[in-house]
Amino acid sequence: MTDVLFDVMERALRAHPDAVAVSDRDTVLGYGELAEAGRRRAAALRALLPACDRPRVGIRAANSVDYVVTYLALLEAGCVPFLIDRATGPQDTRHIQEDCGLDLLVHEEDAPVPESGVPAGVLGSLRVTRFPAAPDRPALHDETEVCRFTSGSTGRPQCIEFRGHAVHRAAVNWAEGTGLDGDDSIVCLASLSNGLAFNTSLLSAFLVGAQLHLGRGLPTGGSVARLLSRSAATRLVAFPALYESLVKRALSKEALPRLRMAVSSAAPLDPRTKERFEAATGVPLQNYYGIAEAGPLTFATDPLTDPGLGQPLPGVRLRAGTAERPDVVEVLSESMGTRYLNAPGVLEARVGADGFYRSGDRGYLSGGSLVLTGRTSQLVNVGGRKVDAKEVTDVLLGAPHVTDAVVLEAVDRHGATALAAVLTGAPGLDPAGARRHVARHLAPYKVPSLVRVVPEIPRGSSGKPNAAVLRRMFEDGENTP
Repeated sequence: MTDVLFDVMERALRAHPDAVAVSDRDTVLGYGELAEAGRRRAAALRALLPACDRPRVGIRAANSVDYVVTYLALLEAGCVPFLIDRATGPQDTRHIQEDCGLDLLVHEEDAPVPESGVPAGVLGSLRVTRFPAAPDRPALHDETEVCRFTSGSTGRPQCIEFRGHAVHRAAVNWAEGTGLDGDDSIVCLASLSNGLAFNTSLLSAFLVGAQLHLGRGLPTGGSVARLLSRSAATRLVAFPALYESLVKRALSKEALPRLRMAVSSAAPLDPRTKERFEAATGVPLQNYYGIAEAGPLTFATDPLTDPGLGQPLPGVRLRAGTAERPDVVEVLSESMGTRYLNAPGVLEARVGADGFYRSGDRGYLSGGSLVLTGRTSQLVNVGGRKVDAKEVTDVLLGAPHVTDAVVLEAVDRHGATALAAVLTGAPGLDPAGARRHVARHLAPYKVPSLVRVVPEIPRGSSGKPNAAVLRRMFEDGENTP
């Protein structure tokens, strides 16, 4: 195994010892202080680790300085970090632990913990749970240094293995392609477990000596505006929902004097939100393109005139169709994942002999810029998180009185993408009860926000549900009481 990431991080921290490295609402650490905190945390961590090669340690927590310190400590202690979305529900957390053979889980006190785990200690403000050894767990690739997750076609999260070199190149290419430098101050409100934040705001910031300011959850527009002003932010990284909250406030150029770039990804950005944000602040709002398995891929150097999502970043090559005939987007990057640890052969099957990864998107290139026209898969993108409709359907079919269910994407009364469900059932079927049943088993973002109960699911001649008819049921955007 190589130790690319720890070596890179250590060099970056030594290069800027006196500059501010990372902060949250409670803590500020300089680069030298972060290095020292990582060393102390690594020493404490080693006492909790099992006697095995490359211990597998999951992190499921909100953004914080403690999160960054723990991540650094895991690399220094020779562990492989598994970055788990804080919104992951009990069932998915258990699947991850079982499928990947985690040795430890670092988490907040109120996080769902698989029943097989036992308390093992604390690391700063975070708890540690230990799991029994799993002799039959899948073997890691020899060069894997970090693992992240994406929704699986089977309904279980798929674990993407990344070489340290791939993570490093993602950070280097993002910094180079977007002009990130040591004068930048980044406010990051996307979860560090998500590629949007992980690739644009963690290692990339430290490589150039920038400041990283972390927020957690979905703060209010007012609190974000104050954080942007207080931190003298030059860059804002967030999901579309945050920008929708921000444009409802009286933003102004004067209130954000240094902000020069805002970055959004993981879910479609409403063009009206983009227009309102840019009109109020004079700051371009960039909806860049990235794929969990391949890293950050495009960036618009002139977002005000770019026809799509930007041109390929350094180290990236794209193939797509034409405006007249859009086709599947294929990508080749220096930041590609190696494989799915818990789904052998699935990722590899999407990579051609020439190394290009076949995405789930359709589009074309216009003057070198990528324009997307749709999806090739049935995953539903809700607030930046991809939801497997089959997984939610299977859980709904276990709810009291539900006899049939279809889960799909719909538009709510605010014009935003929402997770919807159409149900049939026996007398006494309660839509609210069905939603509570899903909430007991899955993450909150996998609970349908729109529900309809019908006598029979409309289907086409092939027997498949008629998606067009189903979507029309939600045109008023109101939920079933």
